[in-house]
Amino acid sequence: MRDKKDNATIDLPGFEPVDPPAPVVEQQRATPRPRRVSLKQEQLDLLGLLEDTDTSGLPAWRRDDNLDLTGLPVWAPASR
Repeated sequence: MRDKKDNATIDLPGFEPVDPPAPVVEQQRATPRPRRVSLKQEQLDLLGLLEDTDTSGLPAWRRDDNLDLTGLPVWAPASR
């Protein structure tokens, strides 16, 4: 009977120790890599893009005649 450690995989075919592979030798590049050109950053004017906000930072409430108080569209009666 074996120890509590499972050493059975060593005895199975295909699990023999493998010789370490030969070290990989890196070749020097003949030409240096081209430098990446970074894109120029620009400052965006967010004040023109943002809606009016209240003191909590949420969008300010605007009354729209096409919406009810819950924000759902108001259906106009069908014209005959």
